[in-house]
Amino acid sequence: MKYMLLIFNRPGFVEELTEQERQELFGEVDELMKEITERGELVVTEALADPSTTKVVREKDGLPAVTDGPFVEAKEHLAGYLTVDCESLERAVEIASRWPDVRFGGRMEVRPVMHHAGSEM
Repeated sequence: MKYMLLIFNRPGFVEELTEQERQELFGEVDELMKEITERGELVVTEALADPSTTKVVREKDGLPAVTDGPFVEAKEHLAGYLTVDCESLERAVEIASRWPDVRFGGRMEVRPVMHHAGSEM
């Protein structure tokens, strides 16, 4: 089963870390990525650009309205994601639990990926 692991963290938190903390954080990410790659669980991963480059599309008066986003008061943002293919939801949660951003106030959201037919809904 495929799961998307959405990485949410506070903008700028990496810059607040000491050099040693940054190295440890990125080292942990590298180790976890190596593990899930070797196990054949990693499907894809992407980091996302800074939230200041975001555009938000909503409907206003029946027409698309495009604004800059997200709002300044957002305490966290979607920083990236991993898609993994593993045997169970529990394994996907285990991988997400080990993502080091969580220790620095971030969070991981684990969501099953639906098949094209959408029969899981």
